[in-house]
Amino acid sequence: MQEQGARDSFYLEVDARHRLYVEEYGNPAGIPVVILHGGPGAGLSRKQIETFDLSVFRIVIFDQRGAGRSTPSADITDNTTDALIGDIETIREKLGIDRWLVTGGSWGSCLALAYGQKHTERCLGFRLHGIFLAGKDDIDWWFNGIRSIFPDQWEDFAGFIPEEERENLLEAYYRRLTSGNAHEEAAAALSLRGFSARTQTFLPDPGHVAALLEPKAALAVARLFTHYCMHGAFLEPGQLLRDIERISHLPCEIVQGRYDTVTPMASAWRLHKAWPEAAFVIVTEANHQSTKGPLFDELKNATARLHNRLLAAAPVTHMKGLGA
Repeated sequence: MQEQGARDSFYLEVDARHRLYVEEYGNPAGIPVVILHGGPGAGLSRKQIETFDLSVFRIVIFDQRGAGRSTPSADITDNTTDALIGDIETIREKLGIDRWLVTGGSWGSCLALAYGQKHTERCLGFRLHGIFLAGKDDIDWWFNGIRSIFPDQWEDFAGFIPEEERENLLEAYYRRLTSGNAHEEAAAALSLRGFSARTQTFLPDPGHVAALLEPKAALAVARLFTHYCMHGAFLEPGQLLRDIERISHLPCEIVQGRYDTVTPMASAWRLHKAWPEAAFVIVTEANHQSTKGPLFDELKNATARLHNRLLAAAPVTHMKGLGA
């Protein structure tokens, strides 16, 4: 059944176990774009489509392994960064796209960088926001550092775990989220996702929190997020900054909320210093939420700037979908 508003939607088997849900929007002859969602495990966000001109872009958006409508749900078997990169390539080849603009926020920014550094020849450029580099400091901040800003929310989050296990909240939550006890897994998922939801917005937003606490979706995010954090996102320490030269010649727009407490600006600043050729915009009145408000508006502006740069670089190929 085709999703309303989508030009096409389909399931794609990427291996013997995993099947991905994919949607296409926009102009089939336009500039190809792939949108990589956050989490890991959060599933596609159609609001991100609204940051693109559908008359100009051909948009591909999908649920990564274990997320959204992809099956099996919340599954961590054969779920690694390399596997996700392979899935992106499988989708690209399935759709007959030669090169595309790679976009992503939060975990999606991490995956976009990893994909681009492995398949540079398939990238037209990047639009990244809410930068997450998957280093030890990024992960430690999320599980412990946020308490300096949200001590009330963090106490509830940590208080879910018995005191003797609170020295390592990541491991404690991961054990519960992979215990095989459905009740324990569900409770841990709601605790972790609730903490995440309450720290994502610049102002308190009960509606945003409620939307993220659907039990099945919460389990997918919580289990996959802790799975990737336990393994350092299956990347070498410092890999994404070390290998930035592989993509530094490509156009990029980096957009970061100054008061992002989930993926703090320190990580975005490190990326900016490592990639000075990329445009870097700080949105002052913004936290992590990118589906409305100033950050959402600036993502639209970043898309327009990339469109102009791509047109200036290849006005003829653009008319043919930039090699599609």
